[in-house]
Amino acid sequence: MKKSDKVLILSLIFLAIIGVIIWHYWDKVDDGGDDGDTPQVAVVNNFDECASAGYVIGESYPRQCWTPDGRTFVEDIGNELEKTDLIRISTPRPNTTIQSPVKITGEARGYWFFEASFPIKIYDADGKELGMAIAEAKSEWMTEGFVPFEAMLAFDLPTTAKGTLVLQKDNPSGLPENEDKLVVPVVFGAGENSQAVSLYYYNPDKDQDASGNVQCSKQGLVPVSRNITSGDNAIRDTIKLLLEGGLTAEEKNGGVTTEYPIAGLSLKDANLRDGTLTLTFDDSEGRTVGGACRVGVLWSQIESTAKQFPEVKEVKFMPEELFQP
Repeated sequence: MKKSDKVLILSLIFLAIIGVIIWHYWDKVDDGGDDGDTPQVAVVNNFDECASAGYVIGESYPRQCWTPDGRTFVEDIGNELEKTDLIRISTPRPNTTIQSPVKITGEARGYWFFEASFPIKIYDADGKELGMAIAEAKSEWMTEGFVPFEAMLAFDLPTTAKGTLVLQKDNPSGLPENEDKLVVPVVFGAGENSQAVSLYYYNPDKDQDASGNVQCSKQGLVPVSRNITSGDNAIRDTIKLLLEGGLTAEEKNGGVTTEYPIAGLSLKDANLRDGTLTLTFDDSEGRTVGGACRVGVLWSQIESTAKQFPEVKEVKFMPEELFQP
């Protein structure tokens, strides 16, 4: 046999082997595989299914997922890109897992507001409204520039895994041409590492003597329920959450108040030893001092929040001049 014939035969055998391998691969893709372990491309109909199947995900925004049969699925991020010159959301980001209440922050053009506010609603995947909050401007809103906003939204227990936040442009005219909204997809769930805690705020209506005078005592403290992500220092994380000062509209309507957050105040360390919790703060603007009533309530809010943890018997503040009348 000639050498050229041998080369031809070997080439044909090689091509045949390659053909068998390709046929076998696509047969497993189409039929789900002989052993049932290979993902079935046929049931991949959206980005989530594509990602769950373990296929390649690009790092673009929004992310894209590619299946072996050449299909591309794009992650749903609502209409964020279309509205970026009008309103921008910082938290929660699209497809973030949230729980009630959820703190919503961002910035919007001044004309998105009316009287320094605009409504936010949350819906489940079936379109059922679960809750509503009013976003409030955090600076002067009579401008065409961007204005920071904040809201705390409490919502009913959802029956679907996903939902949608809708940040609506305030439209007092009621005219359809003036309507606009930012749509943000979210995921519901407490999360595997969630821990329920209480934050102690203040209700002066619950702290009055027989003459109606506010006493500025612990009697006026009111616990509100929140969730934190369990970590190595739940006490520290709980105090930090208290200092953020977020209250829902329902809580505010019920008379609950707080002077937190305080500009320039931050928690630097929380150290528990032999039942004594030492909290070290940075009060760069010296705003924890003031009248005896105010600082007493501020002190009590932190102390009561910390003492919900049974291992905390005493609370100390550093530097010692903090929260002094």
